[in-house]
Amino acid sequence: MRLLSLLHDLEVVTRPVHPETRAALDRRWVELPEAVRTPAQALGQHAVGCEGTHGVFPRCNLACTPCYHSRDANRVAVSGSHTQTEVAAQMSLLRTVRGPRAHAQLIGGEVSLLPADDHAAALQVMIDHGRQPMSMSHGDFDYDYLRDLALGPEGKPRLKRLSFAGHFDMLMFGRRGIERPADEASLNLYRQRFADMFKRLKREHGVRYFLAHNMTVTPRNLDQIAAVIRDCKDYGFGLFSFQPAAFLGDDRRWHESYRDASGDEVWAEVEKGAGCRLPFRALQIGDERCNRTTYGFFLGQTYHPILDDENPADLAVRDTFFRYFGGVSFSGTPLPLLTVKIARVVARHPSLLGWFGGWLARTVRKAGLGNLLRHRIRPVTFVMHSFMDAADVAPAWAGLQAGRDSSDPRIAATQQRLLACSYAMAHPETGELVPACVQHSVLDPAENIALRRLLPLTPVTGRSAASTRPGSSV
Repeated sequence: MRLLSLLHDLEVVTRPVHPETRAALDRRWVELPEAVRTPAQALGQHAVGCEGTHGVFPRCNLACTPCYHSRDANRVAVSGSHTQTEVAAQMSLLRTVRGPRAHAQLIGGEVSLLPADDHAAALQVMIDHGRQPMSMSHGDFDYDYLRDLALGPEGKPRLKRLSFAGHFDMLMFGRRGIERPADEASLNLYRQRFADMFKRLKREHGVRYFLAHNMTVTPRNLDQIAAVIRDCKDYGFGLFSFQPAAFLGDDRRWHESYRDASGDEVWAEVEKGAGCRLPFRALQIGDERCNRTTYGFFLGQTYHPILDDENPADLAVRDTFFRYFGGVSFSGTPLPLLTVKIARVVARHPSLLGWFGGWLARTVRKAGLGNLLRHRIRPVTFVMHSFMDAADVAPAWAGLQAGRDSSDPRIAATQQRLLACSYAMAHPETGELVPACVQHSVLDPAENIALRRLLPLTPVTGRSAASTRPGSSV
């Protein structure tokens, strides 16, 4: 009986798709508006979507225009114990609703304002709940903080891998050494320093990492996107994400006509930087009006998307992948276990070798065998996330909560985008998962007022609280 039990457990562990994952994917597919249930849709077929924390450390020590946090965010003290408690509660709900595996962002205000030990503890809580955490930061911290985050008291790595998103753009004020950037190019030194800290950490302590680069886009820096990509693509970032500014958060920091720059214009600049067309319709994540994504890799200076949305053969491979590997968790699964899972699928469907062999042959042919032999493959993903204005989100969410479809075309479109949202935040007190736009537009103001009472700022001397060095706590 013991042997049978062990064999059963082994079968479940190596099953390509965890039963809870399959149930979560099926629920997500049913929840999506019919218009986005396309063959390209990753939500419900391969992923449940990304997740983020809220109300854990809303304070930041940079000033951004725009800023998506409410005006009370910087009046809340940073508390490691509060962060760990809230993260645990939120991750528990996400684990229950969204299944055993997902990508989650440790986000609030500035994550490096957490003491390193509390930051590491929060990441471990997320890992314990089956999440793959990414710390969201402005990147203005020192190597000592990064080392203290990665290493335990005995000097040994307590986290095998770190994932960070560094946000750099000329609309952020207060960065040490460059209080008010004149343009995007002046920040390249700081972008490189950020990436180099992680290279040093891996070299000295063996801690692996993944880095994303975030950039808010307004008409002021729209025409600088391409140069940022060209200048920084070799720094070590595995993802470049661009967010066209929206009218939400602290309205004291709305200084431009953000809607003068359309999503199409932003994506065109991203394509200029990549040096090629970026076929974002091969894979859809939520609503196309919210997200555009292209996966690919650089060989030398040339970027190669892995799927072409105008190539029927590539789209057939995508459909085959979703059909047979849709629920398999490729990231976060140990390689030996992932190999067994893939082998089980291929053993049942040997024709998959032909499908993916054909895709590989096409990719090699397009990239050029000589280039593959001369250059290292550097995977890089390009993303654009378009947030919505608070003036639209508030009535749209109120209608959804009341079960009403708006008759206003603009608000109705906002409702559809909210229902297809790929980025959720958990509210354990109600059992709800809410879209990030709702969190920032509707819920953050009251939440941060309550946090001011729970975690009031204590008096500080010397430098103001708004310019406290990263890594310190109050």
